Amino acid sequence: MNDLATLDAHGVLTEPMTLQIQRLLPGPIERVWAYITDSDLRRQWLAAGEMEMRVGAAFEFIWRNDELNDPPSRRPEGFDAEHRLECWITELDAPRRLGVTWGRSDGVTFELAPVGQKVLLTITHRRLPDRDLLLKVSAGWHAHLDVLAARVSGTVPPPFWDEWLRLKAEYAARIAE
Repeated sequence: MNDLATLDAHGVLTEPMTLQIQRLLPGPIERVWAYITDSDLRRQWLAAGEMEMRVGAAFEFIWRNDELNDPPSRRPEGFDAEHRLECWITELDAPRRLGVTWGRSDGVTFELAPVGQKVLLTITHRRLPDRDLLLKVSAGWHAHLDVLAARVSGTVPPPFWDEWLRLKAEYAARIAE
């Protein structure tokens, strides 16, 4: 997507309604993989949910975004304290690639590549059904990855919901209708 020297925190559309977003994180690759696949680590930045690591395995993501920072930021209207999504593993090449189904989209792929002592994480969310969901998902991935970057770096993450609201407005300006 981007040259590492100019890596932008914002996601980009790689085709209509497909978002790709990247982060360069402290390694090693197995550590970042654990933050994606281990429920206890993943709940610290995205969503809980035990995964059986095999293609075809069903699992559930359980979001509790209010718990991503202390004290929690104010949740926007229209969101509940908890959200659940049934998913299935569609691709698995540990610790480099994980593909999962994701609601009404064509799924999400997590790709990890070592870059020296760091790891390039690329998330591709394919074929979202409409612009409103694309904007919510773009802001969501961006905010969740900011929390992940803080967690793996040992720093305090930004207030999730405050960031999500700011980022949704940014993505609305960046992504043409």
